[in-house]
Amino acid sequence: MTIQQAKERLLFQLNPIYEQREAANIADWVLEHLTGWKKIDRVINKTLPLTSVQSEILERYITQLSDHRPVQYVLGEAWFQGMPFFVNESTLIPRPETEELVEWLINDYRHFQGKELVILDIGTGSGCIPISIKKRLPFARVMSCDISKEAIQVAAKNSAALGAEVEFVESNILDERIWKEYPALDIIISNPPYIPQSEQASMSANVIHHEPHLALFVPENNALIFYEAIVQLAERKLKRQGSIYFEIHENLATAVTELLEKNGFHDLTVRKDMQGKDRMIRCRKTI
Repeated sequence: MTIQQAKERLLFQLNPIYEQREAANIADWVLEHLTGWKKIDRVINKTLPLTSVQSEILERYITQLSDHRPVQYVLGEAWFQGMPFFVNESTLIPRPETEELVEWLINDYRHFQGKELVILDIGTGSGCIPISIKKRLPFARVMSCDISKEAIQVAAKNSAALGAEVEFVESNILDERIWKEYPALDIIISNPPYIPQSEQASMSANVIHHEPHLALFVPENNALIFYEAIVQLAERKLKRQGSIYFEIHENLATAVTELLEKNGFHDLTVRKDMQGKDRMIRCRKTI
């Protein structure tokens, strides 16, 4: 099987599952991962045959992709802030809007001139948020927690591979007994679970059947459960003029804003993502 034939075989399997452009992007990603060649090199060498080992791996990839397994889990790789992160079914696949949230924080503190900057990320998953922050703001002390032991293991693996010194803690942020263990904080950042259970029916099979529900969904009658807990933590541990950066559900901007204002957080900014949806909030503690 040549490189060109491999691409055609991939597209034949992917086109019934994905929109045409997404199928093409997945095919290119798989072939780059398989061959180690960029697209231009694959075009130049499209008549070259795959090795027997590459052909065997390709068939394994195709079987998994045909079962709606996300390509990031198939390849064990997701890119975030220009870096490759190992991912598996214990962690969410990093999203572009989360990159926007991280970039917002980094730009705000790029020229920080104070003493030690202490940052806590809540719900680490693959570790993409705290690792990216530590790589871009190396002077900061970056901590991160998650309730999932498996997610912490993945995040620690990524931290070591990418050379970012992040302090990972396995803990349930809803358990206020553990809050005393955190130091005084300058920044809290979080992309917590926020999708109501009722939205499962409208979501794609690759998300529902493969990504961890623990990191996605909240009770139908308590969509703010994690935001409320984080705000209470911030009341105790966030320094005066400290900041919170939240990723939010597009329908929760008003509710989260009201929650923050009621608890003494001001200078609130709601920011839209690249799709024009309200997906991020930044605020400061003023009391």
